[in-house]
Amino acid sequence: MRIYRDLVDWYPLISIVEEYAEEADHLVKVVEATAGGAASSLLELGAGAGHLASHLKARFACTLTDLSPEMLDLSRDLNPECTHVQGDMRSMRLGQTFDVVLIHDAIGYMITREDLAAAIETARAHLAPEGVAIFIPDLIRDAFEPTVHSGGADLPDGRALRYMEWAHDPDPADTVVDVDFCLMIREPGRDVRVEHDKHIEGLFDRATWRGLIEQAGLMLLDVDVPDPYADEHEVFVARHRGAGA
Repeated sequence: MRIYRDLVDWYPLISIVEEYAEEADHLVKVVEATAGGAASSLLELGAGAGHLASHLKARFACTLTDLSPEMLDLSRDLNPECTHVQGDMRSMRLGQTFDVVLIHDAIGYMITREDLAAAIETARAHLAPEGVAIFIPDLIRDAFEPTVHSGGADLPDGRALRYMEWAHDPDPADTVVDVDFCLMIREPGRDVRVEHDKHIEGLFDRATWRGLIEQAGLMLLDVDVPDPYADEHEVFVARHRGAGA
């Protein structure tokens, strides 16, 4: 996954910070509708470059984790007031709990049931008694269709990037899909160059998601908060079984 390693300097032109503001506002409303007490601390597993957290840090004290040290460096520059920890969401244990545990689209890199169960268990292990866990996978087997997205941005220094992202499923019988990125990169004084980056992401149906969340000792919640991105992803919200609303 080159955009998290050798192409990481171009990541802010693929994922635009300002575009996360509306989703962050939605997540704050979800927390305020579901968390017991006044939720003030948030752990994001797989926070990447911290673009979503940049809009959440005004509301929560954020601890941000990621497997990629290069992505965490981007987040430290953007979110110096947040705590940053490198680690694997399948096995990380910080020895503390949080009012909100969030796993956004990074949960998509869990490609087996065992991976997904381990990440959900990590979320549960860090969840305060009255807190809420929020899981937001981009891809769900029940609703999956091959898709193509494109975008990019320019910088004042003359650097620019355009990309095409193609999600497709060569083998519907397995639990993964291919997500291919074609990146067209322009630097001042140079011809545009093209880079390819292939990602393998997990694809599980809603029954599997619900079953693994409940298996971890969490209870799924029905949340009556309109989601502006309901057509683009799934949102699962849960708390400890037996905890009050």
